[in-house]
Amino acid sequence: MAARVLKHLFAPSAGRLFPAETLERIAAAVAEGEARHVGEICFAVEAALPLRAVLAGHAARDRACDAFARLRVWDTAANNGVLLYLLLADHRIEIVADRGLDALVSAEQWRGVCQLMEERLRTGESEAAVLQGVAAVSDLLAEHFPRGPGAADENELPDLPQVL
Repeated sequence: MAARVLKHLFAPSAGRLFPAETLERIAAAVAEGEARHVGEICFAVEAALPLRAVLAGHAARDRACDAFARLRVWDTAANNGVLLYLLLADHRIEIVADRGLDALVSAEQWRGVCQLMEERLRTGESEAAVLQGVAAVSDLLAEHFPRGPGAADENELPDLPQVL
């Protein structure tokens, strides 16, 4: 427990790893991916959990589900929103998909997206990791919710990443 508390107290700043220019490039990648499908992708990064949450034993998955709700990723017409969540202190990537997509994508496929990102994160390539994750999620959405010819581009969620 003490080691986790220290990791959260001294976690790297999300703003340092993801400055404004990087966030804009990630937003462009989300928009580019969403041009191929009618799903919605949201990327959120959090440096660390509040001390109270760490002491209470909250897991990254719990926090991702909370962010999924707070950011209203569930609130899409086709129930096909996806949250790509990164908790820096715990070195955790969590993917939360709405019910319209979750039943169509296996746990192994989601794990594959996480593994792609983990490889890049291990080498310190945080931007490349997220861009690769966004592209992989876009591929899954394009497979299950492709944008048809003449389909309107209704952007239901902001493309700009959320720094929590």
